[in-house]
Amino acid sequence: MPHSLISGNIFGHLYASAQQAGCRIHQSDMRLSLEASSTYFYPDVMLVCDTTRTGKMAEVAPCLLVEVLSPSTAANDRVGKYAMYTAIPSLQTYLIAEQDERRVYVYQRDGQKWNLSESIGGGAVQISCLGRRLSLDEIYGGVLQG
Repeated sequence: MPHSLISGNIFGHLYASAQQAGCRIHQSDMRLSLEASSTYFYPDVMLVCDTTRTGKMAEVAPCLLVEVLSPSTAANDRVGKYAMYTAIPSLQTYLIAEQDERRVYVYQRDGQKWNLSESIGGGAVQISCLGRRLSLDEIYGGVLQG
């Protein structure tokens, strides 16, 4: 249950900002298609601000991807998806949220390089393509208290 609450919190807190910016935000039922291959994923939360580029039944140009870790997917989210996601030219931020503790791993694009930072317990993460911050209180509200 924490998994769906955390992804729901992220979606809910970013929804109004996404609408104001003319972006689309999706939860895990929207497919992300990788243009360079036939591979696709269903991220927990996906934000797309380049709405001129869309696949037939999938998004192709996200600026934010979020995965909430679960025991069965943690290794793939940290390694396999990281490699695939960070190869997407439009992606600016990849967040990986723990569900058993208030910890978010934040990968931010800096030109051709990716920087990793962590927010633990409190604080906020920058959502570059919306020009706003998302606090750990917003992410973990009703799930894990600080």
